[in-house]
Amino acid sequence: MYGWIWRHLPGPFAAKLTLAVVLVLGVVALLMFVIFPWIDPLLWFNDVAVNN
Repeated sequence: MYGWIWRHLPGPFAAKLTLAVVLVLGVVALLMFVIFPWIDPLLWFNDVAVNN
């Protein structure tokens, strides 16, 4: 999969490297700011309670 992405990025090595870093940062930002906050209330291991 990563090889396919690398081959389809345009430009020389420096441009491909820059675009790959931007793509990775975009995916991380999407996960951190959209996906993880959306799914957080649905996770079962967040329901922690201490009973006396």
